[in-house]
Order: sequence, then structure tokens, then C-alpha cells
Amino acid sequence: MSPSTPMDQSNSLPCHVGIVMDGNGRWAKARGKGRLEGHKQGAKVARNVVEWAKNFGVRQLSLYAFSTENWDRPKLEVRGLMSLLSILLPRTLPEMMQNDVRFRVLGDISPLPGSAKRAVENAMSETKGNTGMDLILCLNYGGQQEILAAARTACEWVAGQDDRESAWKALTPDRFRSMMWRHDVAPLDLLIRTGGERRISNFHLWDAAYAELYFSDVYWPDFSKQDLKDALNDYASRERRYGKTGEQVSS
Repeated sequence: MSPSTPMDQSNSLPCHVGIVMDGNGRWAKARGKGRLEGHKQGAKVARNVVEWAKNFGVRQLSLYAFSTENWDRPKLEVRGLMSLLSILLPRTLPEMMQNDVRFRVLGDISPLPGSAKRAVENAMSETKGNTGMDLILCLNYGGQQEILAAARTACEWVAGQDDRESAWKALTPDRFRSMMWRHDVAPLDLLIRTGGERRISNFHLWDAAYAELYFSDVYWPDFSKQDLKDALNDYASRERRYGKTGEQVSS
């Protein structure tokens, strides 16, 4: 699907929803449990959210599962997260096949441990023919890193042109986006963050320029179908102007 091609759906429904699944650790701490227990519960909620989003009509759902900065967390927690990934992905594969969900990844999975990497690659391979909805897991992903990688690609592209001055002028935002990891992902419409924090945390930085932002105080393990519906309803109530006036949009 080309990012510039709109999907056949109501303007009140976002095509691509991205979620920062925040609050797992605090949820666990409040219950006297270890952080990994919070991640386990959060993984269960993620499975539910995929089904809910698909039923609501969302076509692409991206979940911020592991950032480039998360490697700096305690080693035990990182190992636990990678173990969860290698165990849970194969278990959810039948659900993805049954629900016609295509599994994709945004980020660099090369540093992942072997078992986790194999689970990711197998899920992508097995579901590549599904067309009902895209589940995009953001793994070892960072928005700044994505933009930097595209900048390197852009410089190499310009250097390879006969007329470099014209090439620089031809480097439009659309062309630059085509050099990014997200080149075949729809532009982000709605960015949801749970857990009460009010920041983007290096998630979808390029598309966040015009995405609608929604912050929820609910910890991710407590995120419900109604919470997702509230976010979608809030999105539907907004007017997306992209720099234009309200009168221009309405006309």
C-alpha cells in the first residue's frame, strides 16, 4: 500500500494507529509484583487490542514494543522481554492467521537474540499473505535513528546524481519519506500513549508532525476495549487541518 493512497474508510476513523504501551512496570509495582509480570499482562492486552482495533476498522496498528533505548534497562528485564517475544509470537500466530492479520516489523531486528529473531521472521513469513489488518511491531526502533538512516540514504542518492544541485531541490518531504523504514507504511493518523506520561519518546517522529495525539492515564495492562473506543471517538471529534484554516478544510 502506498502511503500517499488513502484507504477506503470514513474520515472519522484513523487508518493507522500507533500506541506507546506504557505503564507495565508501574502496574506491577503497585501490586507488589516484578516488572516482568507487568510485561506479561501487557502482552495479553496487546493481543486483545489487535482484535479490537481490527473489529473497529483500523487497517494498521503499530505497537511500540522495544525501543533502541530499552537496551539500557536492567539486563534481567531485557532478557525477559526477549524471552516473552520468542514464546508469545508463536502462540499468537494461529490467532493472526485466523483473523487475517499480517505481522510486520519497524526497526532493526539484527541485534535480537536468535530465538526472538527467528520467532519474528517466522511470524512475518507465515502471515505475509494476510490482508485484513497490519500489525506492525516496533522492535529496536527509534524515530531519530530512522530519520538519521534516511538522511544517510538521501546523501548517497544525491551523490549519485549527475546534477547534484537539482537533486537537492528534488529532495521533497515525500521523497525523503520514501527513503525511510516506513516507506511502505501508511502515515500515522493517531498516536496513543498510556500510563499518564505526556511525551512521544522517540516514536514515529516523522509522522507525528501531523498525527493526532491522545494521552491516557490508564496503565497499559488495564487498557480496555472502552479505552480504545474513547481514543477513536476523540480522534473522530477533531478537525485535521494540516496547516490550513478550518474554513478551507470544510469547503
